[in-house]
Amino acid sequence: MSTAFEPSLPTSTMRPPLSTADAPSMADSLPSINFGFDELRDRMAKFTVKFDTFIEQGRKRVLEERNQFRMNVTELKEDQRMKKRDIEILSQKSTTHNQTLAKEAAETNEMKAAIANLSAQRDTQLATKENLRQQIEDTQRQIDTRLAAQRAHAQHLDAQSRFNIPELDFWTSTLGLRIEGAGMNDHLKFVFTHLDDRDWTREVWFELDATKRDYEIPYCKPKLEKEQVERVLEKINECRELRVLLKGMRELFVEALKA
Repeated sequence: MSTAFEPSLPTSTMRPPLSTADAPSMADSLPSINFGFDELRDRMAKFTVKFDTFIEQGRKRVLEERNQFRMNVTELKEDQRMKKRDIEILSQKSTTHNQTLAKEAAETNEMKAAIANLSAQRDTQLATKENLRQQIEDTQRQIDTRLAAQRAHAQHLDAQSRFNIPELDFWTSTLGLRIEGAGMNDHLKFVFTHLDDRDWTREVWFELDATKRDYEIPYCKPKLEKEQVERVLEKINECRELRVLLKGMRELFVEALKA
C-alpha cells in the first residue's frame, strides 16, 4: 500500500520566489556553530613551545653526555699513558736490580777466589812452619809464648778493625748504607736504601746508642719486633763487631719490607 507524500505547507511558502532580490538567504538562517579554532590554536601554540623546550633540553643533555664521554675517554687515555710510564720505570728498576745482583755475584766470586788463594798460601806456610819446627825445638817454648801473645793481640786488632775502610766502602757503595749523626753524643744513625723492590730510594734506618757498655737501639724505621732486635744486640754485645750488627739489622729490614 503506497502513500503519497504531500507537503504540509504550500509550495509557495517553502521557497521564496527567485525573482525577489531582498529575500533572506538560507545560509543566514542556519544556526552559528563555534568549532573552537582559537582555543585549538592556543593549545597547539603551547604544545609547540613545550615541544621546542623538550627538544632543546634533549639536545643539551645529549651534548653534555657527549662531552662527558669525551672527558672520560681522555682520562682513560691519560691513565693508560701513566700506567705505561710506570711499567717503563719498573722495568728500568728491575734492570738496575739485576745489574746490582750480577755485580754482587761477581764480587762474591772474586772474594771466594781470594779466600782460596789465601788458604793455599796458609797451607804452604803451615807446611814450611812444620819443617822449621823440627829445626828449632830448643826455642819452641819461647816461640809458642810469643805466638800466643801475637795471636791474642792480632785477634784484638782484628776485632777492632773488622769494620775498616774497604769494608765500609763495600757497605756504602754496594749495600746502600749511609751513616749520619743522630744529634747526640755517641749516637749514630745507620740508613739503608735499595731494600724495597718497589722503591729503591726508600730509606730505612736505626739509631745506635753507644753511651753504655752494651749497645742499644732506641729507634728504628720501620718498626721491628723487639725480640728480634734484642737477639741482634746480644750478638753485637758479645763479639763487639759492627759488621754483625749491620748484617743482622739489614736482614730484619728486608724481612719487614717483604711482609
